Amino acid sequence: MKKENSILSHLDTDGNPQMVDVSGKQITTRTATAQSTVVFPVSVFKQLEKNKFLSSKGSIFATAIIAATMAAKRTADLIPLCHPLSLSQILINIEPGENLLLIKATVKCDGKTGVEMEALTAASVAALTVYDMCKALSHDIIISQTRLLEKKGGKSDFNR
Repeated sequence: MKKENSILSHLDTDGNPQMVDVSGKQITTRTATAQSTVVFPVSVFKQLEKNKFLSSKGSIFATAIIAATMAAKRTADLIPLCHPLSLSQILINIEPGENLLLIKATVKCDGKTGVEMEALTAASVAALTVYDMCKALSHDIIISQTRLLEKKGGKSDFNR
């Protein structure tokens, strides 16, 4: 396991929050993939499968994909020290598993800073949207394991 950097880049020498200065960095193609898992009670998942993941509010998958895309584009408005980025691609994939949905969000840009937060935000908001679309069926739906899977570009790559 790689040792984590012990220096918090979003704090100045006095411990005050700051946006990282990326002005000296090179523009590179950067991608990140994050995932969230939504776990359902067995009876609820079977009902969703039977209905082809359509609810009275509409397509669960389509709504979550649109919400995730919008969230990725608004990450800098939600996370105070994130840089606003011009994203070139946002891909959201939702796959059913055993009583769960696995949501993967991949975000890409050409820039001076990475898109990890955009991918994490997209996966998280997609999971929250699935919950919202399904909460009438049960409040025992669990959103879990939101995590970064991979990032490429910049100073270092990461792959889980």
